[in-house]
Amino acid sequence: MNTRTRVLIAVTGVLALAAAAVIYVGVAGARNQDTASAGTSGAVTLESGRLLFRSTADADRGHVSSVAAADPGGARAVSTVSCSRVYAAGGTGICLRPETGLTTYQLAVLDSRLTVTQEIPLVGLPNRARVSADGKRLAWTVFVTGDSYNGGRFSTRAGTLDLTTDSVEGTLEDFAVTVEGKPYKAADFNFWGVTFTRQPDRFYATMSTGSHRYLVEGDSAARTVKTLRDNVECPSLSPDETHLAYKSAVDGDPAKGWRVSVLDLASGAVTPLAETRNVDDQPAWLDDRTVAYALPRTQGHSDVWTVPADGTGAPRLLIPEAESPAAL
Repeated sequence: MNTRTRVLIAVTGVLALAAAAVIYVGVAGARNQDTASAGTSGAVTLESGRLLFRSTADADRGHVSSVAAADPGGARAVSTVSCSRVYAAGGTGICLRPETGLTTYQLAVLDSRLTVTQEIPLVGLPNRARVSADGKRLAWTVFVTGDSYNGGRFSTRAGTLDLTTDSVEGTLEDFAVTVEGKPYKAADFNFWGVTFTRQPDRFYATMSTGSHRYLVEGDSAARTVKTLRDNVECPSLSPDETHLAYKSAVDGDPAKGWRVSVLDLASGAVTPLAETRNVDDQPAWLDDRTVAYALPRTQGHSDVWTVPADGTGAPRLLIPEAESPAAL
């Protein structure tokens, strides 16, 4: 592996995510167990017309799987690759997973046949993963502890990898930050939930500081981020790049849970979606009209649901025993 990619993703603070992190730690061991006998080598590829996901079924928990987009309730293909988080686009996959025989984690870059082409060590518990539409840029978020300002509570750290230049940003906290049009510095910056645009170097993400959880727009080349609006977490850009789906804290208080909404980037209009349950996930677009997300059912088990992006309709179960959905 290139020495530039041998980057340790170091550690930072978000009270808003602390409760979710504690739950994640409590079940991480069970969720990350690899069922060695499960899956078939070569059974899953990143071909179009499929829905990729992480299985939560007892028989193949953690294995990267897929179903036909036209028949998501039909037979599923199960690979031998196991991940804690998975996502794919543009023929490239990202797999956040435990390192073999260790208690640490790593990012594995997957090609279209799920062959690992690169590995990067991670410090922290995997939480979010994204790939740009062209498959050239990858992003991840991990939970970490140890920041002096945070009193031992959980923080988040987000990083990116550009496959065209082989460059890694281990943390976005080193970027110059503008809050409401003014330069801003703070010790408590936390970033999570990156989503990429088709423009090289441009992305959206969540940044927290103080009691705010801002939607930010970033520029990797300029190493800058600027705030756009408050109470936006885990944004996800629609395929036509006109809307962002995201979760927002009820009454601005994460302790009350999160609801999924869609932001029109041109008008600034916000549409709450028909899902009224607590959604602690980064939404994923199936197409320009449909948003998918995972909901936990019991410990270690989740289902993928969908809802129309225009606020109409009702939630619909898409894939049982699944999470980390990605439309290929």
